[in-house]
Amino acid sequence: QVQLVESGGGLVQAGGSLRLSCAASGSIFSINAIGWYRRAPGKQRELVARITSGGSTDYADSVKGRFSISRDNAKNTVWLQMNSLKPEDTAVYYCNTPVRIARDYWGQGTQVTVSS
Repeated sequence: QVQLVESGGGLVQAGGSLRLSCAASGSIFSINAIGWYRRAPGKQRELVARITSGGSTDYADSVKGRFSISRDNAKNTVWLQMNSLKPEDTAVYYCNTPVRIARDYWGQGTQVTVSS
């Protein structure tokens, strides 16, 4: 069972950028889909962006044009580049896979706070 560790969060002003990293303890080559999710205070966790092993991506409407997901199988890492951040992007961000989600396995996440 691969472990995932998120990092790169922080406090940023509105309009700023952050790059989140998701480091896997093992190979992600065979993992078809890896996604970034977030949970804002008082809200349910939601999918932000997802990338397949073939490089196909999809995004939540709220982040399209601002966020970009990428993966490097050789480095066992997935990134989320977040630009033009808004206060409503404030949340704890997690990366995860369908298999781990089915078992309700989640990491610690990384906190992103966007000030207005």
